[in-house]
Amino acid sequence: MYRTTPLVRLVRLAPLLAAAALLAGCGNAPLGPDYRQPPEALASQPAAARPFAQAAGAGAFSDAPPAPHWWRLYRDERLDRLVAQALTHNTDLRQAAANLERVRAIEDEVAGAQKPSVTVGGGPSFGHVSGLSLLQPDYVPPNTFHYSASAALSYQVDLFGQIRRAIEAAGADSDAAQAALDLVRVNVAAGTARAYAEVCSTGLRLHTAQKSVRLQAEALDISERLQRAGRAGTIDIARARAQLRQLEAAVPPLEAQRQGALYRLATLTGVPPQDFPSDVADCAAPPRVAGTVPVGDGAALLRRRPDIRQAERGLAAATARIGVSMADLYPKVSLGLSAASAGLGSGFGRSDTFSWSLGPLISWTLPNTGAAQARIAQAEAGTRAALAKFDGTVLTALRETETALNAYARELDRQAALQAARDDSAAVADQARALYRSGKTGYLDALDAERSLAASEAALAASEAQLSDDQVVLFLALGGGWEGADAPMLP
Repeated sequence: MYRTTPLVRLVRLAPLLAAAALLAGCGNAPLGPDYRQPPEALASQPAAARPFAQAAGAGAFSDAPPAPHWWRLYRDERLDRLVAQALTHNTDLRQAAANLERVRAIEDEVAGAQKPSVTVGGGPSFGHVSGLSLLQPDYVPPNTFHYSASAALSYQVDLFGQIRRAIEAAGADSDAAQAALDLVRVNVAAGTARAYAEVCSTGLRLHTAQKSVRLQAEALDISERLQRAGRAGTIDIARARAQLRQLEAAVPPLEAQRQGALYRLATLTGVPPQDFPSDVADCAAPPRVAGTVPVGDGAALLRRRPDIRQAERGLAAATARIGVSMADLYPKVSLGLSAASAGLGSGFGRSDTFSWSLGPLISWTLPNTGAAQARIAQAEAGTRAALAKFDGTVLTALRETETALNAYARELDRQAALQAARDDSAAVADQARALYRSGKTGYLDALDAERSLAASEAALAASEAQLSDDQVVLFLALGGGWEGADAPMLP
């Protein structure tokens, strides 16, 4: 008659025992609070979701939602290419992506505690025990082959939800790491656009400065010809030459600023500084989104900004860890099933070489629960700190957006005034130049007009640069540009 060995019977019982343990562990609700976004959190208040105050009634903005890939609104192929390259090769992004992989691996490790664990071991050996161990002095047992084999199945019964809360916390940590990656994407896209805008804006300022140098060089040449004709004195030549030198002195700092922006653009796109994109170096037209800028409202901002999502997920993780700490107050129960076989090699497989055991292991730290209570207090304090961080992140996001909206709108007003001043200065300079050539006025009046024109053009070019930068800062504050990574948004 065929008889199964004890090891075979235990192997057959293992799935049933594991299923019973799994059902026992899932029967109770886990300890600790279930996470909900707190109603007292600023993100839950209606005030945080209102339309932006600085956008109300301003013709420069619309309440349409910002485009996910906002840099494409500039309709600049070079900028699109640079941002795409940065989002692929940027070193900060690579670091954030690796960190996300690490956190997700930790989550998998924590989730593994929900499953039964199986350990096996064994191996052959050759030799003999000592004669004294057999209570036979002066006896040398013969050498022979021995073997041992064992298998064990263990499962922690999650009666109080400690494992489930730990998995919940690890999942929130993974979500926070994903949000951190999305935040890096936002900063990389905005940093690349700002560096490109600075290259182009500095190119415009260089073009304006070089134009002023050329005009002043022409004025100096006219003064020298008038002097040779006896119609101008040496003091006019000296003034014209001094003005030329001052205008020339403004060029090298602008060249250095442009080169620095090119180097920054190179490192953002993941290449050495000396390999900066040469086709961008001649850019002299700052990128600007024509017409109104879509900004949405506060509610959309709270859902979109990755730093807010990161802080909210941190709060969820901290809340789950309260339950992890509370479970330390109660006993831990593990079910164990083990089987082994050991003996002489010649007796391998005999029924008398087998052993097995089945039973629970209960561990409980009593009566001193001070350490567990301290860990609970730490977790609760950590939750309060996470809520404060969440609120602070929301306030910072709203402040940054309102500030960026105001700065951009005010710079638009400034640019309009500077444009009118530049047009007036150009008209005055043309008239003064003509009067000086005809001998109807002195060179000092013409020089003052040229200085005023050079200053107006430089201020206008600087305003164009500031407008371009303010626009990118506004898009940065709005928090878009990560959506291509398929990251989740807050509900």
